[in-house]
Amino acid sequence: MKALFLTNEFPPTIYGGAGVHVDYLSRELSKLIEIEARCYGEAHREIRVDFPSLKATGFGLDTSEYTAPKQLHSIFGAVQRCVDWNSTNIDADIVHLHTWYTHFGGILAKLNYGIPMVLTVHSLEPLRPWKREQLGGGYDFSCWVEKTAIEMADAVIAVSSETKADVLRLFNVDEKKVHVIYNGIDLAEYQPVKTTEALRKYGIDPNVPFVLFVGRITRQKGIVHLVNAIKSMDPGFQIVLCAGAPDTPEIAREMKAAVDEARAHRGEIIWIEEMVNKATVYELYSHAAVFCCPSIYEPFGIINLEAMACETAVVASAVGGIKEVVVHGETGYLVPIEQMTESPFEPMNPEQFSKDLAARINELMADPALREKMGKAGRRRAVEKFSWESIAQQTHALYKSLLKQ
Repeated sequence: MKALFLTNEFPPTIYGGAGVHVDYLSRELSKLIEIEARCYGEAHREIRVDFPSLKATGFGLDTSEYTAPKQLHSIFGAVQRCVDWNSTNIDADIVHLHTWYTHFGGILAKLNYGIPMVLTVHSLEPLRPWKREQLGGGYDFSCWVEKTAIEMADAVIAVSSETKADVLRLFNVDEKKVHVIYNGIDLAEYQPVKTTEALRKYGIDPNVPFVLFVGRITRQKGIVHLVNAIKSMDPGFQIVLCAGAPDTPEIAREMKAAVDEARAHRGEIIWIEEMVNKATVYELYSHAAVFCCPSIYEPFGIINLEAMACETAVVASAVGGIKEVVVHGETGYLVPIEQMTESPFEPMNPEQFSKDLAARINELMADPALREKMGKAGRRRAVEKFSWESIAQQTHALYKSLLKQ
């Protein structure tokens, strides 16, 4: 059997949870079957990988002659790459799609090459209305192509039960076609480390406890709500925001203003405004006293699992798949968002949400023994439930069932 992955992200270019998923799943699946990945790249060239049954090719794109509005370049670029992926002969038995950027390519492959189409739902466009800030009218296209692909897919993989419920609620899909297969974690990579070089590089005092955020600056990740919570946090600990790659200039300005205001209340705020390497991430997770994930929408929330694997207690918003990863009172705390508005999909009471985040963080920062207990429990949960080997086996079984049909 051979499967073709279509994906925006592939190592070494990874910036989000979907890319992490593709990276580890393709590796693990290649131990069972042949995998070919076609992804975004700066030029059309094969990408070096260290697994004999895994091949990857990056497809470049020249937008120098685009005269469409800048917001639409990523839309038309996605369509162009999807066509390029298909005009290069496909000899796979099955095509597997990751994020809406690839959906048009999967539709073309299913119809033209006559192969089953599998689609993993990493997020859903109707639940990310703030993307219109980034894409303009292109958001209507991303919603349309996602809906079309999901409804014609031979199988849809939801990364959590909550995501499955969203798929069934928003789209016309036979429930039998929707399968829950969780994201996973490489437990050999994500484990506690003792090194502190990266901490010192960024001015973090390893002898003073700190609260950590890791993620992109987007509406979805709720970073501004966490920054607004800082003024309600107790003194005596550091706050480390590893946050870069803002979606839009508007949210970049909003983030800067929020951080400036927070610094007026306390000085122990360290903002790392760049995407850091894995070694740095391992250190940050391992030495953090508490990891905070304030997302307002999260189909799975792999960053919580990464922190748990490094034995760090988690404070996270009680949304989406996070509720299936973090066990309230055991591996951390879940902070409810009582109501959400339809647009712009923000908490009904953002000030209260920020205060609630701060209250749970304060509680854990004041209790080192509880933090340690929750951190150990988080590692155990990651080991028992979220190995990539198990996830690859479940995905392989789904492929085989589709080919048998």
